[in-house]
Amino acid sequence: MTDAGSIPTGSFTLRGPYGRRAIGLSVAAAVGGFLFGFDSSVINGAVDSIQANFELNAVITGFVVAVALLGCAVGAIIAGNLSDRWGRLRVMLLGAIMFFVSSVGSAFTFSVADLILWRVIGGLGIGIASVVAPAYIAEIAPRQIRGGLASLQQLAITLGIFAALLSDALFAWGAGGASEPFWFGLEAWRWMFLVGVVPAAVYGILSFTVPESPRYLISKGRNDEAREIFARLVPPADLDQTMTELTNAIEFDKKTQGVSLRGPVLGLQGIVWTGIILSVFQQFVGINVIFYYSTTLWQSVGFPESASLGISVVTSITNVLVTLIAIFLVDRVGRKPILLTGSVMMAVSLALMAVSFMFSTTDADGAVTLDAPWGPIALVAANIFVIGFGASWGPLVWVLLGEIFPSRIRGKALGVAAGAQWIANFLITVSFPAMSSWSLPLTYGMYATFAALSFFYVLFKIPETKGMELEKTETLFHKPAKTTT
Repeated sequence: MTDAGSIPTGSFTLRGPYGRRAIGLSVAAAVGGFLFGFDSSVINGAVDSIQANFELNAVITGFVVAVALLGCAVGAIIAGNLSDRWGRLRVMLLGAIMFFVSSVGSAFTFSVADLILWRVIGGLGIGIASVVAPAYIAEIAPRQIRGGLASLQQLAITLGIFAALLSDALFAWGAGGASEPFWFGLEAWRWMFLVGVVPAAVYGILSFTVPESPRYLISKGRNDEAREIFARLVPPADLDQTMTELTNAIEFDKKTQGVSLRGPVLGLQGIVWTGIILSVFQQFVGINVIFYYSTTLWQSVGFPESASLGISVVTSITNVLVTLIAIFLVDRVGRKPILLTGSVMMAVSLALMAVSFMFSTTDADGAVTLDAPWGPIALVAANIFVIGFGASWGPLVWVLLGEIFPSRIRGKALGVAAGAQWIANFLITVSFPAMSSWSLPLTYGMYATFAALSFFYVLFKIPETKGMELEKTETLFHKPAKTTT
């Protein structure tokens, strides 16, 4: 038995020597989250230009924006099996290559059909990265700081959103409009896509520089390599126990390798449905409407294009800052209180946005305006919504998805949950243009309803997992068998 007293004080903190090394590896893996955020939001500044360039109606425009998410769903579903077969690093490289190709193809698109193809390819790569990154982080992170490190995935997503919206704004401002020609005669909106080759290349290079997941190495019989990696991540006094526990867990997984996700709850195990429902709630509050359509939305209520782009950048900065707060609090306060607080903030702010848009007016040309004080109120409410989401449901759902599944089904279940998240994202994204043209108050009222429902789901169904061993969190989600006398 390891003598816990021999473990140096402060070893398992984000500032400790082992914590710093784990942070370095987690940051590298989380670049996949950066690509996720960048790809999902880069189209924000290009939506109107694409719609005008290819003469699209609202339904087709929504599909072009959302179609990448279908690729993301497929990529997320296949990522678990691929990473178990090829290793985490090769799958990271595959995701980088697909996103690189998508960025170039989207920039030089000549029709709506091939633009859809390039966005699907990029979506496949992002879907793969969205599963591999949190799995890799969970497998290399000491349990004492796992929540903070897992939250790096969401921080990277928010930074990707910020980088995408900032680059969109800079290109549009530099060219005098998103549809205007910029460097080498290419319109600014095409440069918005092309700049994505930079993070894609970085992610690909990192896949050659970080070590493979110790869990994958042990599963392939490469114990010495895994031990060398763990020696840099845990104190010597804890090394043998860490190796033994993980080896035993992997041996158990091999015995149950054919285990299925099927179960008695509508065909799936209950814990799988927990992951799916958390993922769906994360998207059905409508957060990505803010990041995919905010420029178009603020233009529709009277802000000029340049100001709308600037508002989107400020919103993305807010998202980054509150995610940092979540990382600081998640291993101190716990998962459940933060999620409940976020649900309340989102429900109230979304309801306020729904009320604000009840006072909008439409002129003869179909342009929507939102007069004072409702325009500023809607703007403030939107940013409160982003704060509530970014400090809670944004990062913490990724933390929970990395924690709640039993090891024997973790890869498959993560893929299914992430796939559900992408499908939910697709449904919200593809429906927003048509729904908003029909009724913005009802649209935001629907998002507010889902935010309120998320509060009650967490309150009654989600236990606290703070500080628990990764292999023990699953016990919280099983009801003890009733004993008879």
